[in-house]
Amino acid sequence: MSEEKEYIPKRAMTIQAHPDDQEFSVGGTLAKWAKAGCEIVSVVITSGDSGSNDPTKDVSYKPILAELREGEQRAANKVLGVKETIFLHYPDGELEPTIPLRKELARLIRKYKPDVVLTGDPEGWFFGTDYINHPDHRAAAQVACEAVFPSAGTRLIFPDLLAAGYEPHNVKRLYIHENEKADTWVDIGGTIEIKIEALKKHVSQIDTHEVDQWMYEWAEGAGKAKGIKYAEAYRVMILQKEE
Repeated sequence: MSEEKEYIPKRAMTIQAHPDDQEFSVGGTLAKWAKAGCEIVSVVITSGDSGSNDPTKDVSYKPILAELREGEQRAANKVLGVKETIFLHYPDGELEPTIPLRKELARLIRKYKPDVVLTGDPEGWFFGTDYINHPDHRAAAQVACEAVFPSAGTRLIFPDLLAAGYEPHNVKRLYIHENEKADTWVDIGGTIEIKIEALKKHVSQIDTHEVDQWMYEWAEGAGKAKGIKYAEAYRVMILQKEE
């Protein structure tokens, strides 16, 4: 597929499982779009409250960690230029693509009316030879895709949403990151440093001393197919052609 070089939506919504997922995957794109005037809503389904292997911590630490990670995500979103951050507070590590969650995402899509939704690959299991994709990532991606189509745009799916005033909304494009059949590359040469700065806000999760090297290497790898120095790669579904 030949994608316009500089497609910039007016509104975008990113739907991810955990705090820091979007910074690792789509942060450069979000920063680029925000700089161009795009209004971005960040939806984080869990608060990452299971994200610790510290043997000195027990289950009582989970609400403390959730609050900490939400604060880190808000700080990261401020760096990226995200307009609004929404946490749905589902249990970290136990996420399933349920009908109630799909309804909640459909409601948010109908409310904010994004032109583009960005999410992961629901079929992405194995990356390289050293990483099994987190089941929360797959569940979040599956339910996000199902909320985009058919739930957000079909009038008689979830009629209680309609009764509450949430009219159907058709998302124009779905950007799927971490997909092996990428067909669209976003040049993030001008925003990779913003991406890295945002990612470093997640100090509870990562060794910030190594982030720069990781992100430059990953962006170089993504851009190599198209001769772009630093890129983020996507499979893009064009669900509604624009004039």
